[in-house]
Amino acid sequence: MSIYDKSSLVLIPSGTKAGKVYSQKPVSGDGDFTFTRSSAATRVNASGNIEKETSNLLLQSNTFDTTWSNVSTTDTGNQADKDGGTDAWKIDITGAGGWIYQDIVKSGVLTYSVYAKAGSVNFLRVLAITSGTNPWAYFDLLNGNISVANSACVDSSIEDVGNGWYRCSITFNDTASQVRIYPAIASEDLTATSGNIYIQDAQLNQGLIAQEVITTTTSAVYGGITDDVPRLDYTDSSCPALLLEPQRTNSFPHSEYLGQWSANRLDRTANNIDSPEGVQNAYKMIQQSGFTTASNINYAGITAGTKTLSIFAKAGTFDHIALSYNGVTYFNLTNGTIGTTASGHTAVMTDMGDGWYRCAITKTTTATYTAAYYFAQNNGTLTTTDTQGYMYAYGAQIEAGSYATSYIPTYGSSVTRIGETYFKTGASSIIGQAEGSVYLEITQNGLANYTQRILTLSDGTNNNVIGFQLAAANSITFYSIVGGVVSAVITKPSATTQGEKVKIAAAYAENDFVLYIDGVQVGTDNSGTNPSTSIIQNNRPTGGTPFIGEVHNLFLFKTRLSNEELAALTTI
Repeated sequence: MSIYDKSSLVLIPSGTKAGKVYSQKPVSGDGDFTFTRSSAATRVNASGNIEKETSNLLLQSNTFDTTWSNVSTTDTGNQADKDGGTDAWKIDITGAGGWIYQDIVKSGVLTYSVYAKAGSVNFLRVLAITSGTNPWAYFDLLNGNISVANSACVDSSIEDVGNGWYRCSITFNDTASQVRIYPAIASEDLTATSGNIYIQDAQLNQGLIAQEVITTTTSAVYGGITDDVPRLDYTDSSCPALLLEPQRTNSFPHSEYLGQWSANRLDRTANNIDSPEGVQNAYKMIQQSGFTTASNINYAGITAGTKTLSIFAKAGTFDHIALSYNGVTYFNLTNGTIGTTASGHTAVMTDMGDGWYRCAITKTTTATYTAAYYFAQNNGTLTTTDTQGYMYAYGAQIEAGSYATSYIPTYGSSVTRIGETYFKTGASSIIGQAEGSVYLEITQNGLANYTQRILTLSDGTNNNVIGFQLAAANSITFYSIVGGVVSAVITKPSATTQGEKVKIAAAYAENDFVLYIDGVQVGTDNSGTNPSTSIIQNNRPTGGTPFIGEVHNLFLFKTRLSNEELAALTTI
């Protein structure tokens, strides 16, 4: 009989939905875990791209006779659409300056988009009514270009999607109270009293570009990595791991809209190149003429404490980035190496593919400092030649903590990602009671000065637990508690290294406990009994700190596996 056949639970993260992590065994679903994180988040998907929450903040996004209102226009549904169906709408002008609109109150960096096709008139105007200068643009639906956009637009875009249809969008940073769509006879000409265009799928989403279409009805709709969606992350492997992280806040209000940052000797072009998301929303950062001191963007007022500063960067004609935070550390974006490192800085560089690197520094300070990102040519110096050199940047983050966690997007204010847990109740039938075995493959991503509970089997109290914990000096402890008294305990110091996988297996029976790590038996305990348990979770039953890292595999067995089987399971 194979090890798989002997198992009662097999969690090899491969399937999820909101609030649920699927186990491969048992096939009945009795081994599926409940997952909680009351916030959006990001992950690296199977394509190697950062995936985040998406949204459509409009209502009735493709029902233009509901929620939308007309001013000197009429609308007719069931028109031939961009996909060969009949989901498009014809908008007819009945008076000069006619338009349709929807009232909505949303703020931050927003992109407003709609699909459009020329009818008897060839131009489209999209506009947002905001608290500042109303952003707008005119689109030529015959020739497929942007004829004009006002300065309130961070960016504007037109995309040919075939059959005469275009996706037209404007991006702005403001509080919007209304969005509008105008048919137009020519660029900046709303004088026509008749004529029509066709439209489909309006959308308002956060961020610098129009996201994949989400159709809404009576409420806004969110997609991607939303609240309580488990993160199957592919950062380190072609196989996913369940990513579990602590609560963290990105204190930079604009992680992607780098045009909002303070800048020195620098010009910035939004949406210039594909970012680590795999979409064109990264900035080109260009040295201004007449300077030989490295250009930078900066953010003042970062308070004292242990902070980690990070950004995604890609080489252009400049191939070094310097992160400044009470000292300067350099990163080589051509060969992916860390250069001169400032005193007190801990530096990490992560290859994100396609020439992109995430560069991060951690520093503990006792005063308030400014964070800055310098774009340089060489290691160890902030001087450059006056060549109008350039490089690319995306996704800045500052967080309180000793290492960089996954990217937290912000669109005008700081954002907090809540910590994550997973658990299974009513699991007594798949947990070995008088005897059993557990196999875990994990990566710990951040060990602070507290104990993390990697996994516990319990009755819901701290009095009856079989568990694994990660503590100071990266030790791993396997233990059994019965009636509030420690019955058995085995500890291996220095058992893990941050960012590296470790394979753990333990077996338990009366007066028979053993722990294996990476193929080696690290300890036994030949006295003690085991409690009755029915709950599986990545934390202590009450009052504990959950595991922080990645879960690659979790197997449970209702029998005590042999030592040979435990060694084979954990051999690297």
